[in-house]
Amino acid sequence: MNSNPQDGTSVKKYGLALHTASRELGLAISNFAGDSRCQTWNLDRDLATHLHQYLVEFIGPQTWADLAFIAVAKGPGGFTGTRMGMVTARTLAQQLDIPVFAISTLAAVAWAEPPQPPLAKGGLLSAEPPRDFVGAVPPCPPPPTDDFMGISGIGATTGGLPLQENETALPQPGRVRGHRPYKGGLLREDMALQMPAQRGQLFGAVYSVNSNSGVIELFPETVMTPESWQEKLDNWGKSYQLIEVGSELGWSVSSVLELAYLEWQMGSRPDWSDALPFYGQHPVKGH
Repeated sequence: MNSNPQDGTSVKKYGLALHTASRELGLAISNFAGDSRCQTWNLDRDLATHLHQYLVEFIGPQTWADLAFIAVAKGPGGFTGTRMGMVTARTLAQQLDIPVFAISTLAAVAWAEPPQPPLAKGGLLSAEPPRDFVGAVPPCPPPPTDDFMGISGIGATTGGLPLQENETALPQPGRVRGHRPYKGGLLREDMALQMPAQRGQLFGAVYSVNSNSGVIELFPETVMTPESWQEKLDNWGKSYQLIEVGSELGWSVSSVLELAYLEWQMGSRPDWSDALPFYGQHPVKGH
């Protein structure tokens, strides 16, 4: 399909990303040469009904033959939604004979986070979707509600959702530092991300982010108790930004696409059969 498969910036070759790991559907497409767009829809329980309709309408004026690769959010996230996106991406890639990049939802959030200036001792980092376009794909506009993601220093939080009976409060954001330059790119402080899981547990992961080379996994996505996660953070030994990931993540689909493109540029061509969802569930309404 692609006479020059190493050329990820070909005018007629695009990357397409799907994010279905939360209540939102996020879609992004780009040729990484100036033609990019991104959109989200809060479909909740209607995701299964409308996913393919929105996808077909979104991809135009491009066609399926214009795609060089597909990227998909692999979770952690909603059990049903994540798998719908994964099955859709795998099916399309198999039929089109193109690669599929399965990208972590937590890594996508880490990539989207702008570098933060040093804060006063005890200050808290406010995490929001990026507003300034600095990457290859413009970020999706933030969702209509403000409970998708955030960091709160007051009371217990569960990723924008109120604590339910028998749920445990997540570790609270605290140790925040600035960023530092590294090897021609910008290496941010280690980024610890936490997302609520079922039965009072959470997903935790730690990444370093380089503006030129992408996301490096320092501690893999793991399901654990809040106490175990807090112990991991207490013993981390380095400064870090603690980011709480919430329940509406469609806006980060542009980061899913950018991270996949970085892998594409490095020559990676993963087969559709290698794209697998992250095992686990996120307590998102409608999933």
